[in-house]
Amino acid sequence: MRIPSKKECYRLMCEMEMLDHIVQHSLQVGRVASFLVDRLTLLDVRLHRELIQAAALLHDITKTRSFQTGENHAVTGAEFLTDLGYPEVADLVRQHVRLDIYFAEESPDEAEVVNYADKRVLHDKVVTLDQRMGYILAKYGKAPDHQERLRWLWEKSELMEDRIFSDLPFLPEEINRFMNPEDGAKEFDRYQKVCARLSVSTK
Repeated sequence: MRIPSKKECYRLMCEMEMLDHIVQHSLQVGRVASFLVDRLTLLDVRLHRELIQAAALLHDITKTRSFQTGENHAVTGAEFLTDLGYPEVADLVRQHVRLDIYFAEESPDEAEVVNYADKRVLHDKVVTLDQRMGYILAKYGKAPDHQERLRWLWEKSELMEDRIFSDLPFLPEEINRFMNPEDGAKEFDRYQKVCARLSVSTK
């Protein structure tokens, strides 16, 4: 299994010219996903941390482009990563909006963690699931059929949250207690430095 390192993820994000606010969102999703993996691993839930981290960082890799093209960024992001030789990462990216199968395994799997982490980050802030899903419904649920699909997704996400947190020693809304804002700022700074070096090397 080939998995890009964090530095390689940053390089891909730079090359795709992702908008800064989408980068900051992706970095925060990566932080939430990694935090959950570490806590679930303590409960003997077997998860591939590097795979989850890469997919969380790259889940919106084609989203900036999609504003112009109208493409489905979950699908095209997966295609982009498959072409680069990262099919396992691509599979999680493809499912970050909606899972292929919900709750197929007894314990949460990698796709669930990435999907759920994305549902907990609004722009660059960790928020409650209701806040995030309420925002999605307001922004994308104008048509009745869209509303129906999004409410179904909200329901599934609530069940996913219950699964993930069933044995964790804290509540979902308490994640922010463990998320140091300074760490997020430092990570964005590291990303910018990778971009700066990439820009110099291509001149």
